[in-house]
Amino acid sequence: QVQLVESGGGLVQAGGSLRLSCAASGRTLSSRVMGWFRQAPGKEREFVAVIRWSGDSPYYADSVKGRFTISRDNAKNMVYLQMNSLKPEDTAIYYCGAHRISGIYYSRSYYEANGMDYWGKGTLVTVSS
Repeated sequence: QVQLVESGGGLVQAGGSLRLSCAASGRTLSSRVMGWFRQAPGKEREFVAVIRWSGDSPYYADSVKGRFTISRDNAKNMVYLQMNSLKPEDTAIYYCGAHRISGIYYSRSYYEANGMDYWGKGTLVTVSS
C-alpha cells in the first residue's frame, strides 16, 4: 500500500511562486513513477507532471511547461512541484499520485489518459489576479 500526503498549497498573487511537497510512504517507492495532477472547480482532474524513479526525463503538460518543475528525493520519500509565474488558471486542488507498476516509464499520453493508482487528498492552490 502507498500513502501520500500533500502540503504547501495556499493563496498567491499572479506571477508568484509556490512549492508543493508530497510525503510518500509504502513499499518500493524509489522505483515508482510519481506525479502531480490538478482539478479546477467544475473540471475533471488533469495531468500536470510526472517523474520517473531516477529523477530524469520528466513529462509536463503544455500549460505548465517552462513554469513548473517536478523533482523527487528518494532518500526522503518526497516529491516536489515548484510552481513559478503562477496564473489564475492554475487555481486548483493539486494531487500527488503514484503508479502501481514499478520499473516501467510509459509515455506522457499514457499518464494523461490513465492517471495514477494511488492518490493523496490534495492541497488547494489559489492564484489571485
